Amino acid sequence: MKLLISLYLLIFSTLSYGNCVCRCVNGEMTPLCSSSIDLPPICPPTICPIVPPSVQPINPPVVPPIGTSRCEYQQVINPRTGYYEWRNICR
Repeated sequence: MKLLISLYLLIFSTLSYGNCVCRCVNGEMTPLCSSSIDLPPICPPTICPIVPPSVQPINPPVVPPIGTSRCEYQQVINPRTGYYEWRNICR
């Protein structure tokens, strides 16, 4: 019985949301995934801090990763510092 439970937990723990996290992006809670094939989680409704005004960095031309169509710089809150920082987000 313990073996069956362990096997069940092992199988379904790998089918989770992969490397996706919910973060405040431009003032809205958004799922961010490290791979385009990861299933994005449903983010809980959260009140994000107000995005501070700042100048967007220059967006150099890049080819988007496979499975995405465009990349752009957006302000994402860093959970360690609690402050927004510019990150290149591909969708």
